[in-house]
Amino acid sequence: MDDKTKIQLTSTEMSGLWSQYLNDTLATCVNTYFLEKVDDPETRSIIEFTLGVAKNNLSIMEGIFKKEGFPIPIGFTENDVNPSAPRLFSDAFMLMYLRHMSILAMAASSAAIAVVTRPDVVDFHKRVLNKSVKLQDLTRDLMLQQGTYQKPPLISVPDEVDFVEKQQFLAGFFGKKRSLTAVEITHLFLNAQTNMVGKVLMTGFAQSAERDDVKQFLIRGKQLAQKHIDIFSEILQKDDLPVAMSWDSSVTNSTTKVFSDKLIMFHTSAMIAAGIGNYGVALAASPRRDLGLKYASMIPEISLYAEDGANIMIKHKWMEEPPQADDRDQLIRG
Repeated sequence: MDDKTKIQLTSTEMSGLWSQYLNDTLATCVNTYFLEKVDDPETRSIIEFTLGVAKNNLSIMEGIFKKEGFPIPIGFTENDVNPSAPRLFSDAFMLMYLRHMSILAMAASSAAIAVVTRPDVVDFHKRVLNKSVKLQDLTRDLMLQQGTYQKPPLISVPDEVDFVEKQQFLAGFFGKKRSLTAVEITHLFLNAQTNMVGKVLMTGFAQSAERDDVKQFLIRGKQLAQKHIDIFSEILQKDDLPVAMSWDSSVTNSTTKVFSDKLIMFHTSAMIAAGIGNYGVALAASPRRDLGLKYASMIPEISLYAEDGANIMIKHKWMEEPPQADDRDQLIRG
């Protein structure tokens, strides 16, 4: 039989592996630090699991890269983390952080599986997905046990199946607004919760970052996250629904450098990109016009913020270039 691993990598396979490699080097740095600071033994075992998965992923990808003669990305190394730095986040937030990282990993691996074809790459992304689901299960179960898991809002079970009969279902600017649908509630709550996590992360990063432009970028991001939290919370409260729990007290008063500014900017930029994607999905799933307008106005706002972050990374030569198509015009010109 033909060796299926001798098939040339497609652009989507290169993209998925390259992105996953950078993310796993980041995860290795973050979880190495968490492992040095965590006190709770059950949270420690989950961090050890996550760190082991990231290291195994890197080993598998390095094998594929070497076989293909593909330059191994630099990503992040031991020079990007200071494990001996004082504690920056609480154990409870470490667990919450890992739960949200598992959500991002599930989304990325699911998307990758849909577009890759080479058997070894398909198997790799399936592995990533399975480990991500396992991490979600571990963090959810422990947070439920510890009482730190906040479930989305509860609503009444419908009495019967019904169909939309009036255009008023789509209204939202004038007159009486209909109640939020379960789908709309889901996106409002999860986007508020995601911004809560991002705000705490940027607070800790801002306290421990070295460069002033990075600090100012993070402070702006923290303010932007709070603005969006307030918007989502206000909409939920108008329907007498609970808002996402605050994690602001999860950051200590340490100002000692923990992560390199390069790692901080990459991590923040990756979370911004995920946020833009979440808002896009929420926009498509929210037929009430006022909600659609809210999401439509927030997407360009955070997109401009993301662009400013990219400019900082380019200025400091921190942005690793992804694989690109050949520039045929340049090749012809020589």
